[in-house]
Amino acid sequence: MANREPSAEQLSQYKNKAKGNLSATTAHGTPIIEKDATLTVGSNGPILLQDIPFVEEVAHFDRERIPERVVHAKGAGAFGYFEVTHDITKYCAAKVFSNVGKKTPIAVRFSTVGGESGSADTVRDPRGFAVKFYTEDGIWDLVGNNTPIFFIRDPILFPSFIHTQKRNPQTHLKDPDMFWDFITLRPETTHQVMFLFSDRGIPDGYTHMNGYGSHTFKIVNDKGEWWYCKFHYKTDQGIKNLDVQKAEVLSGVDPDYGIRDLYNSIAEGRFPSWSFSIQVMTNEQAIKSKFNPFDLTKVWPHSEYPLIPVGKLVLNRNPENYFAEVEQIAFSPAHMVPGIEPSPDKMLLGRLFSYGDTHRHRLGPNYLQLPVNCPFKVTNYQRDGPQAIHNQGGAPNYHPNSFGGPENDARAKTLSPVFTVSGDAQRYDTGEEDNYSQASIFFKQTLSKEEKDRLIDNIVGSLKGAADFIQLRAIKNFTQVDSCLGHRISNGLQVQKRKQANL
Repeated sequence: MANREPSAEQLSQYKNKAKGNLSATTAHGTPIIEKDATLTVGSNGPILLQDIPFVEEVAHFDRERIPERVVHAKGAGAFGYFEVTHDITKYCAAKVFSNVGKKTPIAVRFSTVGGESGSADTVRDPRGFAVKFYTEDGIWDLVGNNTPIFFIRDPILFPSFIHTQKRNPQTHLKDPDMFWDFITLRPETTHQVMFLFSDRGIPDGYTHMNGYGSHTFKIVNDKGEWWYCKFHYKTDQGIKNLDVQKAEVLSGVDPDYGIRDLYNSIAEGRFPSWSFSIQVMTNEQAIKSKFNPFDLTKVWPHSEYPLIPVGKLVLNRNPENYFAEVEQIAFSPAHMVPGIEPSPDKMLLGRLFSYGDTHRHRLGPNYLQLPVNCPFKVTNYQRDGPQAIHNQGGAPNYHPNSFGGPENDARAKTLSPVFTVSGDAQRYDTGEEDNYSQASIFFKQTLSKEEKDRLIDNIVGSLKGAADFIQLRAIKNFTQVDSCLGHRISNGLQVQKRKQANL
């Protein structure tokens, strides 16, 4: 059929590239005599247990699914490179930034957050934007979103928050009471909720949205000097969002809209790219800052901490096999390289454990040996376990040893300066910290009149399904952002109630 898009032509293109007819084999490489029939006693007789190809086929089929990600289950992936365009070695000695013009292979996975693996790409939801840099110093994973902030600032709340995005444990339905009850009880969510219900809540595919490392990191130069840092990657295709009506239609007729658009863009040679930049803050600035620079619900104002250009992310290759290269790709904020370290950002510190832990559950203890995750330069004392592909031969598996096993790296030690911590160890509930000032700036200064109108319509459209007392709590919270915002949401909910009463 003429004029079909590249994603529809994938199998035909494979056939054209194939070198003749291939012989079907078992998993251990033995040619199969008959692929489409089992070995039976007579044409209608019982199947024999010695039909090894059949037993192998069904046994593998029974095991070919792995647990989907608890969050970010639905996603699209692609490969390309990162190219340095500006020198930032005065700030960071990570080898990925070592000289202008340097290119580093990358993998990127985009995703929705709350839905299951079969959910639609065009729902109102934050989008994951995870970048894996295959550097000469190992893997660096920059695991972020399409928003520079998040809903909460303490990781102990994360499981509960995600539960509210999922399904009611009895009805197995999405529940607006669960969502809005949590949101209104934890008003630090206000800033991100306003992002979510603005036009930015439904990006037009994955290539027309920005990406952010979101967290505050620490970067170190070759003198051991360090700065706090935010990472940004701005789309070169321009920001585009979907209106609510079109998004709803696409959810039904093309739920894989985002995956299809990314695949076709690359297959047609329209390689998407993002301009990569950083913000930096000295320790002295962090101490004097009027807001907590490690609070994931806050942005760093560009007027005070301007963007510093670094390089460009370019995606120019689609995966050869989705399961092997996208479903099994495993990102973790804990995967950092010398010159890049964590900050006191509580959410980041919580993720340092949780991501690796979930990958060990999904993929096994040797998930980092899977080709898409492998840095190909591992020298440690970890051995054995399921799927031990690169088991380091005869190298000693204990330390200290006298037989040439790996030792401490002097350069990495230089790039990890001592830092001082102090304070009383106790649980600090940050729920009552500044929850509204930046949300107020977003509403009053960032959004146009039309964008404000759509934000209010979207909030009302979601909040109308929540219980009355939760609606009142939400109105109270949004009123603290801006009295006009709270008033208009209240009026919108009253209109919805009158419409329902007249039905």
